[in-house]
Amino acid sequence: MPAKPGGANLARMRRLVLTVVALLAAVLAPEALATTSSDARTVELRAVGEGTYAPRSEVGLFTLAGVQWRGPGRVLFRTRATTGRWSAWHGGAPEPEDRPDTGSPEAGLAGWTNGNPWWAGVSDAIEARVVGRVSRIRSHLVWSPEARVPYRLPAAAGVPAIVPRSSWGADESIRRGPPTYAAGARFAVVHHTAGAGAYSRAEAAAIVRGIQLFHVQGNGWNDIGYNFLVDRFGTVYEGRFGGIDRDVVGAHALGFNTGSVGVALLGTYGSTQPSKAAQAAIARLLAWRLDLAHVDPTSFLTYVSGGSERFPTGIPVVLSAVSGHRDTGFTECPGNALYSKLGSLAASARAIGLPKIFEPRVESSGTAVRFRARLSSSLPWAIAVTSAAGVEVARGSGVSTAVDWVWDSSAAAAGSYSWELGAGGARQATGTLRAGGAAPLLAIEAASADPEAISPNGDGQADATILTYRLSAAANVTVGVVDEVGGLITTPVDRVWTSAGQHTVGIGGDALPDGRYSIVVTAQTATGTTVQSVVPLTVSRTLGVVTVSPAAFSPNRDGRKDQLTVTFSLAAVADVRIRIEREGRWVASPLVGSFLPSTQRFAWNGMRLSGALRDGDYQAVVEATDTVGAISYGVPFVADSSPPQLRILPGARLRVELSEPAMLTLRIDGRAVRYEAKRAGVVRIPWNGTASRVRAVAWDDAGNASDPVVRVSQPRIPRSGQ
Repeated sequence: MPAKPGGANLARMRRLVLTVVALLAAVLAPEALATTSSDARTVELRAVGEGTYAPRSEVGLFTLAGVQWRGPGRVLFRTRATTGRWSAWHGGAPEPEDRPDTGSPEAGLAGWTNGNPWWAGVSDAIEARVVGRVSRIRSHLVWSPEARVPYRLPAAAGVPAIVPRSSWGADESIRRGPPTYAAGARFAVVHHTAGAGAYSRAEAAAIVRGIQLFHVQGNGWNDIGYNFLVDRFGTVYEGRFGGIDRDVVGAHALGFNTGSVGVALLGTYGSTQPSKAAQAAIARLLAWRLDLAHVDPTSFLTYVSGGSERFPTGIPVVLSAVSGHRDTGFTECPGNALYSKLGSLAASARAIGLPKIFEPRVESSGTAVRFRARLSSSLPWAIAVTSAAGVEVARGSGVSTAVDWVWDSSAAAAGSYSWELGAGGARQATGTLRAGGAAPLLAIEAASADPEAISPNGDGQADATILTYRLSAAANVTVGVVDEVGGLITTPVDRVWTSAGQHTVGIGGDALPDGRYSIVVTAQTATGTTVQSVVPLTVSRTLGVVTVSPAAFSPNRDGRKDQLTVTFSLAAVADVRIRIEREGRWVASPLVGSFLPSTQRFAWNGMRLSGALRDGDYQAVVEATDTVGAISYGVPFVADSSPPQLRILPGARLRVELSEPAMLTLRIDGRAVRYEAKRAGVVRIPWNGTASRVRAVAWDDAGNASDPVVRVSQPRIPRSGQ
């Protein structure tokens, strides 16, 4: 490709380029124009003044730009159009969590902060400014000229019009690796992209192409990060390679890429309202794409984070089926104006293409195979189970809003089967399963009561027990409580047909005098085979309410919450032991003694034979033994002798980083402020106006205080023209 022109004649050359493109448009097909040559290049930015960076030489023409830097500081940049007008300053990484999951092959270069691509239009220069410590800056410049594409393509039944990669000019030669696939799609994440929203139709495809080049050749990702992109005219573009109807893992939401569908609306929507055409296109896209996965767009789910700055690895996060990027990370994306529309977009997506089948699932327990699903309305439904040879072996049907049917596969040969669920005109749900074979022998396994001793005195502590057991096969089950001589006192469960698997039964003691009992579980098959299991149970009302105070204490002798007070009451003479447990292990016994009926308080300083109690979660268990037996109750508490770690982050907004939840006491420009931070991590402090000098101290629940931290803000960066 010829080098991009630069120098004093840039404006004249730009007019020549646009004239040539216009002449080509008259004779070439849209698909040919969509592949008009594009490129991406990286240039180093050097210091040219106090906090200002620029290339050493002319960079030629580009249409999309972004920056990448080393160091903990921030970078802002601006671009110059060929008319000579400079843009406003843009944040280098306004959406820092638009990226692949940590640990993935395309996670990027260690030590570099990846910026976001900004559509600049035809431009010829770039400058950057830094806030804080930055050691190196480079810019990725993309030339992606305007092109015409077919805006509405013929679509298969139910599939919205989507511009394929071949039509918007995706460069398949630069993809760095094959696509990866999730086991299924569970939710959608809606984004906006960096850049102004006043682009033309011809520029829209160029923006998509430019984002691909930036993500691959700038950030080092395998391909464009989003699964789909939408422009303000309502055109939908295929994003990441791998198939629009397949569960391709994108690179758009750090820690939440697997099992999500990333949809990005071109432009920035902090205050700019998304167009009606764009909203309608997003709703149609979500209606189709989530229906492929049988996901209700208005539902909620729990997703275990793969690790983001907001949610550490392993944290379960409740999300909407149509979520904004800010729901998974510390970002403003998709902007307040677009984020406020997500609820109505989800409702619209649910209503498009009715009827629908939601959340189909299959559960096997022994030879019982249970099919369940939700329907968008009351519909006639049918389930067909087919063998590997294509022979139908079972069928269930009904009319309802919920599908719930059990197939008894005991008469079927062991093997693999296919199933198909249809309901009205809804998209069918299908799958495979393994089933069949002889029915298992009847057995009651792992029967236990928790707790094994109860105190049904109405104080809310150990008033009842939970019986847990597992059946190896379906059977009629009876659960009875008998006294020491075998007399039946109560029957919580009386001959209830129960499927194979684990089951629980709550058993109260209001009708049981203090004493020793047995819980008898009896299971009987239809042919008369009977098995039993016996679980011991003690009933004693001797032990009353057990409390600990404070819930978090710090045994470090600093005078703040150094002691833990355990309070308990007794209704009869009893031998009492207080033991301290951590994760079920006995770590200390601070009290052993005999007490008369009374309320007792015991203070403990956290010391034991092996030294002070280490930080962590514990239980104070009070065990009282009377003439009937022993009964105990444990109350959780936290030992915490470590002060919280506090850091005030740089930037215009007042933000702090905390190692744990804490109460913050701040002095901002001489004014005292208190703020409760309910979570660890980065926390934004509500504050209007400037904050030139900030002093902060963090106090945790155990009374530990951090070292004071002081920040004096740096001078404000002037806007363009100032």
